[in-house]
Amino acid sequence: MAIGIVARLEIQEGKNEEFEAAFAELKSAVTANEPGVNFYSLHRSRESETTYVVLEQYADQAAFDAHGATDHMKTIGAKLGACFAEAPGIELLDAV
Repeated sequence: MAIGIVARLEIQEGKNEEFEAAFAELKSAVTANEPGVNFYSLHRSRESETTYVVLEQYADQAAFDAHGATDHMKTIGAKLGACFAEAPGIELLDAV
């Protein structure tokens, strides 16, 4: 069963460019190395330029687990984390 993720991220003011560049780097690595990822996309709120939402879908639990264990997620994830204003809000979803 496919697993969906909605991650709401609040970024520190002035960190948008740095955050978006790090996310682009991560998305490129995910696309190149993780065949179990169906989609992985970043969206910025129209109401707040420091609020982002990441929409993700994994083919199954194994693909989701593998994503978190990748070297690129660990290294680039640290770059992203340095931009956060607060802890991300993560919602896990099951495809129906």
